[in-house]
Amino acid sequence: MTNDKCGGSFGPSLWLTLALGVLVTAPMAAGAQMPGVENGQWTFLGGDEGHTRYTPATEIDASNFNSLEVAWQFQSSSFTPSTTKATGTYVDGKFITVTGERRHVIALDPATGELLWSFTEADTERYQYSMRKGYGKGIAYGEIDGRGVVYITTPGFFLHALDAETGHPIEGWGEGVSIPGFPKTGTVDLVTDLIRDWGPWENLNQEYDPYQGIPLEIGYITASSPPIVANGVVIVGNSAEQGYNQTRKEMVPGDILAYDAATGDFKWKFHVIPRPGEFGHDTWENDAWEWTGDVSSWAPMSVDSELGLVYIPTNGATIDYYGGFHPGDNLFSTTLIALDIETGERAWHYQMVHHDIWNYDTPTAPILMDVTVDGETIPGVFQVTKQAFVYALNRETGEPIWPIEERAVPQSKVPGETLSPTQPFPTKPAPFDLQGRTEDHLIDYTPEIRRRAMEVAQNNNLFAPLFNPPTHVGDPAGPANICPGGGGGANITGPPVADPVEGVIYITSTSGCSPAYLAPGVESPLDSDRQTGVRHSEFSRAAGPGGRGGGGGAASIDGLSIWKGPIGRIVAIDMNTGEHTWTIPHGDAPEDEQAMIRNHPLLQGVEGVPTNPGRRGHATLTVSPTLLFATGQTSDGTPHLFAIDKQTGERVGQVEIPGGARYGMASWVHNGHQYIIIQLNDGLAAMALPGARVTGDAHD
Repeated sequence: MTNDKCGGSFGPSLWLTLALGVLVTAPMAAGAQMPGVENGQWTFLGGDEGHTRYTPATEIDASNFNSLEVAWQFQSSSFTPSTTKATGTYVDGKFITVTGERRHVIALDPATGELLWSFTEADTERYQYSMRKGYGKGIAYGEIDGRGVVYITTPGFFLHALDAETGHPIEGWGEGVSIPGFPKTGTVDLVTDLIRDWGPWENLNQEYDPYQGIPLEIGYITASSPPIVANGVVIVGNSAEQGYNQTRKEMVPGDILAYDAATGDFKWKFHVIPRPGEFGHDTWENDAWEWTGDVSSWAPMSVDSELGLVYIPTNGATIDYYGGFHPGDNLFSTTLIALDIETGERAWHYQMVHHDIWNYDTPTAPILMDVTVDGETIPGVFQVTKQAFVYALNRETGEPIWPIEERAVPQSKVPGETLSPTQPFPTKPAPFDLQGRTEDHLIDYTPEIRRRAMEVAQNNNLFAPLFNPPTHVGDPAGPANICPGGGGGANITGPPVADPVEGVIYITSTSGCSPAYLAPGVESPLDSDRQTGVRHSEFSRAAGPGGRGGGGGAASIDGLSIWKGPIGRIVAIDMNTGEHTWTIPHGDAPEDEQAMIRNHPLLQGVEGVPTNPGRRGHATLTVSPTLLFATGQTSDGTPHLFAIDKQTGERVGQVEIPGGARYGMASWVHNGHQYIIIQLNDGLAAMALPGARVTGDAHD
């Protein structure tokens, strides 16, 4: 099935009252968790196949949460400077993850954090050029004849299969790679399969250099998420150079690759930019499909092994903010694709943005869980987006669970750009954050405050619709205000989580806008000799003012944001009904900001004003049968782990943690103790109740 077009002083309860009026308790749905967390394990990046990040473990609850302590800490600085965004896997008594820009694979003792083994890929030029070194996110796990195997994709775009017990490459798996320092077995050079039937590579008529990979004049490919393993197949996504940094037209398509998990043999490839005769080819209205690309699957994937389907969210086409050189809706860009795991055949797809020029690529894995809607059990897939929509679909058929309407959107004034006249708007659930900037979004605590807020918005040209198109240098309107901006809404570092038993999704979001101003590609300050591609785009992103409409600076009344908050939030949505149940701030705003609100002259004597708008950015989350766990900062800036009552959104506990969190959390059970694992800037912290701690800090 396709869419018709293409195929502080006031706590969370005040925000709940202001936003909703009532609290709604989620009814029990006929849901059951998908495989991956049996016996306290955490087998997939998102815990289970459906990427819910839900643990059935119940040792940690509201009665003992404040007794949590650091059971162990792993410092990764001895590997490489760490900007890691990763969630590790716990299976068969080992905790395995990636760390550092080299994307070292490490296995740790779950009770102590001590290093058991590590694996590092040898250096290559294609690794050095990778833009996503710190974004490995984790590993994939499978078995070959009962033997645990770790699968890892690297910044250089190689696939390795390692013995989970030793970290050694699997003998007889894959192929040899003729690069010094590479193992003689256990590796696949993914680039060779990616470009084998691709015209721009064939037209170069040159010998392939595995050290370099793809010549930059035709594109670049890397990986920013692990593969996923199901039904004996390893499915591999990829990431192109970030579209917001590109100025040129050429780029390799991010085709999906699959391999036999037991042998490393190539199985299939899915063309994300359809070739002649393939479904969707007619959504490319000129020959751009021959030489442009991206549409990469850089976000993690989810699988339903019983249905035999893998669910793949994609990026937009080259480049962000301008697509005049590839007119059409451009399937399968910014699309959720369901493919047959065994054959790679398309089961269904749903394009969430037609001809995406807003950097609205899909940033997180789709969530799979069953829900009960009007008495009917539906196998659901739920895709959370930067533009603050949740697309709710039947994961077997691709049919929307609730209607999704094609609505008219603004059109571009940039020469050469032709946008889709409509975009798909879900009717349920309601957006989880502000979309565009309208009068309804202005604060209105008093008539005077409302008047002042309106004046600020009008004088600074801040009002904008969703899907506001970019403008170009010379447009008297100035930069377009795109809200949400490319940072979301939802985004990479704060994956949503879900309770698959109750059918509730919890989303962390940040409210803000991004200016979009275009200049001729040849004049762009982003252009450099290291750019991929040769021919300049007619337009690409230009330097311009930042933070427009995001809540500070021009968008304030003497420091008071003119926009309704929270500016950073966590939202609970019951996917059985499509209704929001509560909204709370993400952490606590700095004390000086809260004091400013309390003491603001325009607010003196005004009742019911929330003084905690939360923090910008995204919380990291995981969820148990009774609690939502969320990271954030208290008003003094100290990093904390919070316990939130899932039914009410009330904060019921908080403990200090050793540093700021970087990516989604995990929770699993080892030797009878439940652990919560937090990815820090410089390593890992394992939180547990007293009695679990065996030793102190660990490192290599």
